[in-house]
Amino acid sequence: MNEKILLVEDEITLAKALKFSLEKEGFNVEVAFDGEEALKSVDREEPDLVILDLMLPKIDGYEVCRSIRRDSEVPIIMLTARDEDIDKILGLELGADDYMTKPFNTRELVARIKAILRRTVHQPALEKNSIKVGDLQIDLIKHKVTVKDREVFLTSKEYALLSFLASNSGRVYSRDQLLEEIWGEKHSGDARTVDVHVRHLREKIEEFPADPGLILTVWGTGYKFREG
Repeated sequence: MNEKILLVEDEITLAKALKFSLEKEGFNVEVAFDGEEALKSVDREEPDLVILDLMLPKIDGYEVCRSIRRDSEVPIIMLTARDEDIDKILGLELGADDYMTKPFNTRELVARIKAILRRTVHQPALEKNSIKVGDLQIDLIKHKVTVKDREVFLTSKEYALLSFLASNSGRVYSRDQLLEEIWGEKHSGDARTVDVHVRHLREKIEEFPADPGLILTVWGTGYKFREG
């Protein structure tokens, strides 16, 4: 294991402790102590995953996340010191893949990192090379999504959710099942995490997001992908 992680954290003691723990797990860790340095490091280091604190000097974590998402699909785990839904939802709205509230268990952070990297860096071979439904095409090898031959930019979690649902078209999944499948068994998020990602996907792939024809809501249960 030699994946590169960019840790963006201005608390020097915490940054050193996390760097030590992650390097013990076999990761290569670069540290940035403010938002400005973080953006330079993303361009320079091309990390496999970013751990991003929200409260940063110079440029805050929200703006850093927004800037990264303009050009990159690199997975982002946000760290927030406040256990407030608005912080988590805004982070997801801006393109973060996951979040953790301080103080957190380092072992849980490591588990989430490994789960995300398994779905991105270590994607296993798939029986099908692509899925095509109407104007939507998902290239399961290149992780490329197109609508009417126009490439659609997705975050790693959006892609994981879309490809999972499309690979199991017609089957209904509850929000809890999708949290477990996409975010990991020990994920402590709530249903709104799934709802936010579904809404983002609909805005990107549906012709009429308010009246979706691909990702369908099964009221009182969850979501499914249309068959055929």
